[in-house]
Formats: sequence, structure tokens, C-alpha cells
Amino acid sequence: MAKRERLGDWLQPHPHGIYVAPADAWIDPSEPSPRALVTHGHADHARGGHDRVWATPETLAIMDARYGPQTGEPVAYGETIRLGEVEVGFVPAGHVLGSAQIVLDYRGERVVVSGDYKRRPDPTCAGFEPVKCDVFVTEATFALPVFRHPDTGDEIDKLIARLHANPDRCVVVGAYALGKAQRVICELRDRGHHAPIYIHGALQRLCDLYEELGVRLGELIPATGVAKKEIAGHVVMCPPSALNDRWSRRLPDPITAMASGWMRVRQRARQKNVELPLILSDHADWDELTTTLIEIAPREVWVTHGREEALVHWCEQRQIKARALALVGFEDEDD
Repeated sequence: MAKRERLGDWLQPHPHGIYVAPADAWIDPSEPSPRALVTHGHADHARGGHDRVWATPETLAIMDARYGPQTGEPVAYGETIRLGEVEVGFVPAGHVLGSAQIVLDYRGERVVVSGDYKRRPDPTCAGFEPVKCDVFVTEATFALPVFRHPDTGDEIDKLIARLHANPDRCVVVGAYALGKAQRVICELRDRGHHAPIYIHGALQRLCDLYEELGVRLGELIPATGVAKKEIAGHVVMCPPSALNDRWSRRLPDPITAMASGWMRVRQRARQKNVELPLILSDHADWDELTTTLIEIAPREVWVTHGREEALVHWCEQRQIKARALALVGFEDEDD
């Protein structure tokens, strides 16, 4: 067997995805591909139009709901399949429902492509599982030391306290339709808020799907067309784009909130006219990223989707070989 020149030389990063040559498959391709391995359902990782898709059953269900029926091959957590010469496994990433790290074993070398991940407990999805490997491909959405996310319960308590202090108003929370909205709802339930929650129509389909997949959200009521006096004193969930449009102005003197890791940046909150910033992210913060790298101890780190330079520098300071990948992605934390 010829000796390979470098770790992971059987993977070929391209702007539109990572090509796994001995499996003849792409990971999270942003263009239609014959064979796609998909980490999770957000639009910068999943899209329609692939000939065949391998993903967790939950991710395939999300892709069906968002892009139409997929020619999908479900792979459960802990299950291993073989594509060409590569053993492929899916391990929880803790990002959103169904999110997975893709574990690739080829000729004695292991590469883990983590997709997006977080280390904090989330009632809507399986928690991140660290996997020892030779090469770890990590995201870097919040890869700057300034990003240290506060306690989740404290942020939810801020939301509940503001609601109770303003019984004649509502708190309208901007949250992405896949993952974040359902997490906020479940976190509210876990903190004892069992009142009905009103939702924007754009959230209905995925909230229904989460329920079908076993995530209990409690009583949700469509907000459109409901009298202002009925919504007063309640939480209203909507996509971020609806926070400042005509839809939100129909609500009873709404207190605008947004759930996002970017709410750590005050200027972003001001730009979006957010009265109650909730620092709640589905991505690892700086400490979680670096702790993960220490725990996994890969021989090499590939960094993508975010503040790549800072994390590469952190690795190099610790004699860990690292490089940035120029993959296409969104700066925002979800879609």
C-alpha cells in the first residue's frame, strides 16, 4: 500500500462541500450531487436535488418537509454503513434535532466532520458525543474569546420575568424556524411556563414535525387573527424577519426579543431594534470549541464556517496542526 502524503488526503475540500474520494460522496454539498452525506437540515448544509442522501431519519424528515421528498437512506446514531472503501457512521452533534457528526474510517485513519455543534444540554435533540480521531473538522461560528454564552436557564428566566412584569403586553421572540424556535419553547416549558404560546405561521410546519418526531412542545396557537387582548401576557414566537414588520405591529405593544448567540454583540441588538436580547445559541462558544479540541485531541484540525483565523491560531499555539477551509456558508448561526 502506497504511503499517503498527509492526513486526510483522501478528502477534497471545495467551496461547495467536502468530497470523500474513496466513497465517491460529498459531505453537505451546496450543489446537487449524486451522493450526499448530510449532517443536519439547515440550508447551508442541506438542500434538495441530490440523487441519493444519507442522513439521520430526523434530518431526512426535515429535508422532506423543507425541500420535498428525498431519495434518502436513513442512518441511525451509532449505525455504520460502508460506501466504497469507507466506513461511515453518524454520531450526535447536539445542534438541532437529527444533527450528526459524520465519522469516516478509511485505511486506518479516522476523520470526523462535525457539521455544526454545541456542548450544552438541549431538550430537543441528542447531546454532542466526542469521538477521538486523526482529523477533526470543526465549525467556528463563535470562535473568538469574546463569545462566552451565559447560562441558558438565566436567559429564559429573563424572558419569563419580563413577561410577568408586563401583563398588558406580549413578548415576541424572534427565533429561527428550525431548531431555535422549538428549543426556546421547550426551555420555557422546562422552566415551568406551561401557558399557551402563540406562533407565527412560518413556524407551524416544523413545530408540527418536531411533535411528530417525539419532541413535546405543549399548547401552541397560531397568532394570526387572534385578538390583541388574548395575546397580552403571552409569549409569541416568530422568525427573526417578522420582528419588525407589519405582522408584529398587530400584537399588543410587543416587547421585541431575539434568541441568538449574536445578541452578545450589542450593536446587532440595536440594529434589529431588539428590546430584550436573549443570548441563546445552537453553536459552541469559544470555551466549548477549545474544550472540545482538547478532549478529542486530534492530530490535525480543519476549521470552517466562521472565525477561522482565531481558532487556527489557538491550535498552532498548542502545536496542533490546523488549517482553514473555504467552504460556502452563512455568517448567521442558522437559517
